[in-house]
Amino acid sequence: MKYYSALNVFKFSWDQVTSTYWSRYPNPFSKHVLSEDVVEREVKDGCLWSRRLITKTNKLPKWGARFVPGSKSACIVEESVVDPVKKTLTTYTRNINLTRIMVVVEKCVYRPCKDDRHATECTKEAWVDSSIYGFSRAIQAFGLDRFRKNATRATKGLEYILLKTYEPESLPEHMSLLGNINKELKEKAQKQAARTLGKGAVIAN
Repeated sequence: MKYYSALNVFKFSWDQVTSTYWSRYPNPFSKHVLSEDVVEREVKDGCLWSRRLITKTNKLPKWGARFVPGSKSACIVEESVVDPVKKTLTTYTRNINLTRIMVVVEKCVYRPCKDDRHATECTKEAWVDSSIYGFSRAIQAFGLDRFRKNATRATKGLEYILLKTYEPESLPEHMSLLGNINKELKEKAQKQAARTLGKGAVIAN
């Protein structure tokens, strides 16, 4: 099993980050995200609990096609808890298909920075595992590298949406145009994802 950890700081308050988190797609850095759907949401013990299904493109290297021929999409379950008293947003994500090849589990915790109440820090952890005999180490290394790249894009994407929401004047003009183009691309991708996955996606508990 491979392990990854990182700490990112957003120059926005925790309230701003948590309210913007739910609308971070689409953005110019999330072209691999095809769709997102809220499956379950409830307030329990003063906290907001949510479960979402996110579909992403999953282009495999040539050597990976031998294990899952024809697979183009990855289904991700995201479970989250917002605690307004402790001021934490905790998210857990995991893939629910392609698990025979690789399982990726991610945990993120967003909380106010101790040294700057106007900033928010995100502690990100991930575990990448594979049980394919003879290939597990290579697949884990590949999965960790891909996760690291996607994590960087995810951070940039959230930063973009925060700027667009609270400081739009600071966005370069070309970035604003990219956002509009990406929205159109996402709508087309959602239609393609619906045709590919059909209506019978099952979420594993």
